[in-house]
Amino acid sequence: MNEVFKGRLAILGMGYIGLPTAVAIATRGIDVIGVDVNPATVAAVSRGEVPFIEPDLAVGVSGAVAMGRLTATTETPEADAFIIAVPTPFNEDRTADLSYVKAASEQIAPKLKSGNIVVLESTSPPGTTEKVAEWIGALRPDLKMPRDGENGTDIFVAHCPERVLPGRIMIEIVTNDRVVGGLTPKCAEKAASIYRLFAQGEILLTDAASAEMAKLVENAYRDVNIAFANELSLISESLHIDVWEVIRLANRHPRVSILSPGPGVGGHCIPVDPWFIVSAVPGLARLIRTAREVNDHRPHHVAEQVVEKAKKFRSPTIACLGLTFKANVDDVRESPAIEVVGLIAKALPDTEILVCDPYVDTIPKLLSGYGNLRLEGANQAVERADIVVLLVEHEPFKMIKHTRLGGKVVYDTRGAWRQQANV
Repeated sequence: MNEVFKGRLAILGMGYIGLPTAVAIATRGIDVIGVDVNPATVAAVSRGEVPFIEPDLAVGVSGAVAMGRLTATTETPEADAFIIAVPTPFNEDRTADLSYVKAASEQIAPKLKSGNIVVLESTSPPGTTEKVAEWIGALRPDLKMPRDGENGTDIFVAHCPERVLPGRIMIEIVTNDRVVGGLTPKCAEKAASIYRLFAQGEILLTDAASAEMAKLVENAYRDVNIAFANELSLISESLHIDVWEVIRLANRHPRVSILSPGPGVGGHCIPVDPWFIVSAVPGLARLIRTAREVNDHRPHHVAEQVVEKAKKFRSPTIACLGLTFKANVDDVRESPAIEVVGLIAKALPDTEILVCDPYVDTIPKLLSGYGNLRLEGANQAVERADIVVLLVEHEPFKMIKHTRLGGKVVYDTRGAWRQQANV
């Protein structure tokens, strides 16, 4: 019979992955300690509150805290198992910044005792899980760390990447299949015992490097397909063809399923993870690199189109609808909408730009240096604007009536107003 974890669990990182994972486990009767460097996050979780918007998460956090199963702290505690769920951004040269993972590993090391499990959930380049074991081993020479092909270890180290979609995290964290890759088969089995507590999908055991690569490949696959749609949009625009109609017709083929173009690619995974593959094998990942370049350039193209439209007016007002990286969430990480707005504001410093987003209540830090930006409600912004740019298809934006857009230049980057746009 497959083993199921029993004991106390610590999760380092109470963000978009760490906190939902903590809730999923705590509500299965396991004591979970959430660790975060941000005292405000720790205070919010301790009160049973959620520091960001995610459907169904607030109820789970309040319930887990009320049950006494979920607590939060800034200090790494002793535990029977540790999950690392910290950010893995990229450096200026687009290689992975593993400083957060290393710091978490070094925080865990003094607390470890024989038989403990360490799981890296943070999306990472192949070989990172092995580095976690090395970093811990350097601080704890008294503990035997796992080595492939060797029998016997004191600490079990594995990688289990998250595979969830913001806006559906609490559903997918339970229903999706999980890939668990160990530095040894026993490490994979031990780590899987944690995910058996809540995962209803199949748990797939493999080696750590394959698990790391699988997650990167999932996001690179999405990126390449989005780049194809975005490149089709550029080509169709040049040929004065409606790209949405072209995609609609092409997708009637039984073996074709083209994604929708947009103003770029955002979020914490897709714009970042493919670069980890490229940096690992730069001479071979040519298609993946090109896709990244296509999608990275997309915000610049959108901004250039808006600036060109603005030149037709003496003193235009521009409404930019949307700041988050996708619809109906408050997550602005790597948001192409923010980049588009910044590029327009920089190119048109004397033009009033009204920025709208029902999930964002302050101008994001990346845009704080532009004096011509003002946060405004969507209805007022659309009413005042000469040019309306739809960057994120939030439900309230999609419900804006056709008649309210009449007489305005409309640039719909998402196709949500396709029958209304006059561009």
